[in-house]
Amino acid sequence: MSIERVREYFKTLGIEDKILEFDVSSATVPLAALALGTEEARIAKSLSFIVEDKAIIIVTAGTARINNKRYKEIFHKKAKMLSPEQVTELIGHRIGGVCPFATNEGVDVYLDESLKAFETVFPACGSSNSAIELTIPELEKYSGFKAWIDVTTPNEQ
Repeated sequence: MSIERVREYFKTLGIEDKILEFDVSSATVPLAALALGTEEARIAKSLSFIVEDKAIIIVTAGTARINNKRYKEIFHKKAKMLSPEQVTELIGHRIGGVCPFATNEGVDVYLDESLKAFETVFPACGSSNSAIELTIPELEKYSGFKAWIDVTTPNEQ
């Protein structure tokens, strides 16, 4: 299970006890916000894309949306999300539990500027009923991110 990979990774960092597991699903931003009792924007959603035949993850604020123009300016191609099967195979986590921790080798992680609006955020931990609360510096440290990028626009609801 992916959560076990994340738990083992966090164990090496001494933070495995910070993983939160729920009796309810946290597989989507609204469900995660409900399970955590927080606003949807603070959910750090991990989106999976393919760039030059390589899988990447972009972690964004829960209510942010990918802006195709900004994405193309950085990656020089149109945003193409992975299929659920590709996510499992290439990233190493299933949809609903995708996170920037303990991914398959070679997966680059990018953090979107939308996350900087918050002191702490809640990324998943490899399962559809888990999360962890991290400060932005902790997210940087534990995700092994490649770069900060600005590829989103707020979701006006």
